[in-house]
Amino acid sequence: MRFAVYVPPRAGAARLPVLYYLAGLTCTEETFMIKAGAQRFAAAAGIILVAPDTSPRGIELPGDREHWDFGVGAGFYVDATESPWAPHYRMYSYVVDELPAIIEARFQASGQRGIFGHSMGGHGALVIALRNPGRYQSVSAFAPIGHPMAAPWGEKAFSRYLGSDRTRWEAYDASVLLRRAPAGREILVDQGLDDQFLDRELRPAELEAAAAGHHLTLRRHAGYDHSYWFIQTFIADHLAWHRERLRDR
Repeated sequence: MRFAVYVPPRAGAARLPVLYYLAGLTCTEETFMIKAGAQRFAAAAGIILVAPDTSPRGIELPGDREHWDFGVGAGFYVDATESPWAPHYRMYSYVVDELPAIIEARFQASGQRGIFGHSMGGHGALVIALRNPGRYQSVSAFAPIGHPMAAPWGEKAFSRYLGSDRTRWEAYDASVLLRRAPAGREILVDQGLDDQFLDRELRPAELEAAAAGHHLTLRRHAGYDHSYWFIQTFIADHLAWHRERLRDR
């Protein structure tokens, strides 16, 4: 697995909070670092940025390159249970356990963590934060797949990675998890209203309905699509959101 790390130049000997970014379909560990323009805001905030790849690479499983929205570049941040994916496609465990252990052993990480992401990665960030509230002090998302069990992208991935039993899918659906989570979780979501995937795949209204009792800030922006131009526009807001919640206590 490959991942990208940005450490602020003023870090010195100080230990800093870490903000994990999960990218969307077809992306790699480079996409966010190249396109989002986040480094200058992370430098000012004193936050380490970490961006993992979006799937295992180089194992050449049958059918793993036949579809742009499944297989390579499309791990969906789940731990697969079905053959041939189960031994390799364990992106949930990788992001939650393996990667933080590496970062906190080899970089100047304080142990405070935030997580955010875009599209498939926004789905992953919400799911991971909701399932591990003690491990992540902050969470946000750009145009997340808010209810993947009801979206074609999610149905395609979940049926192949997790099998036909839809009750298994619930552990990876933010709308389901929000309804079950203790009230009061703070979440920031930005969504473009000209996003070509808005109603079919992302379904923000369903995420919003599921968040009753939580503190969801869902900002809808006219004229913005699904691209990294959208992310660039609001990345400063997300870094400020996380920095406020990752301050030393």
